[in-house]
Amino acid sequence: MNRDDFQFEICANGVESCIAAQEGGADRVELCAGIPEGGTTPSYGEIAVARHELKRTRLHVIIRPRGGDFAYTPLEIRRMKLDIDMCRQLGADGVVFGCLNTQGNVDIETCQTLLSHAEGMSVTFHRAFDRCAAPMEALDSLIAMGFNRILTSGQQPTADQGIPLLRQLHDAARERIAIMAGCGVNEQNIHSIFTATGIREYHFSARETIRRSAAPNKPQVYMGTPGMDETALSYTTSRRVKTTISALISH
Repeated sequence: MNRDDFQFEICANGVESCIAAQEGGADRVELCAGIPEGGTTPSYGEIAVARHELKRTRLHVIIRPRGGDFAYTPLEIRRMKLDIDMCRQLGADGVVFGCLNTQGNVDIETCQTLLSHAEGMSVTFHRAFDRCAAPMEALDSLIAMGFNRILTSGQQPTADQGIPLLRQLHDAARERIAIMAGCGVNEQNIHSIFTATGIREYHFSARETIRRSAAPNKPQVYMGTPGMDETALSYTTSRRVKTTISALISH
């Protein structure tokens, strides 16, 4: 298969992962903080350094002020607008957000407000889509508003489990919007997801655990959730990016 027929996006949890994504041949990254919460807006410094380091790979930034649901208060929306403005000023190529109302439908008014701040940038509606009460209606709304793509696992825990809805969304989109399969995409399943759905955009993390050499001198004191291994970090590696891309296009 032709490499140019596909787009590969890496969920990057820091500049280190951005650099590895670029070395591995990714088309773009989605830069996130707060991965255990599903991704939150990274800092000014993280975005600025990532922009400096990424020469060939496009930089998209998640705009999500907190974990939890996707129904945002006026105070949260004010922050999201300013974060989009910051991303534009720092030279990001795109932003990633998703807003729902309390009934589980797309919050059209809030999305339109944020889209006005992101004018001229590529915009992805993220996996808030997987919480939508009526996914086919949501698809039509996002197309009408002008989103460039939807990141979704087919409303299932992983993309391979969500293949039936992914295929339905891809067929219904009819190239009016890109459907990007994400969550649990890896070397083992990317080709089977493509074969079953026809989707040509994929989102994955390609991370590996890197263990710190220095042991903590107070192992009983946790900086986060008790019981977590705080001597290990997980970053994208260029090896896994290359392997995952190859698993699809080498067939």
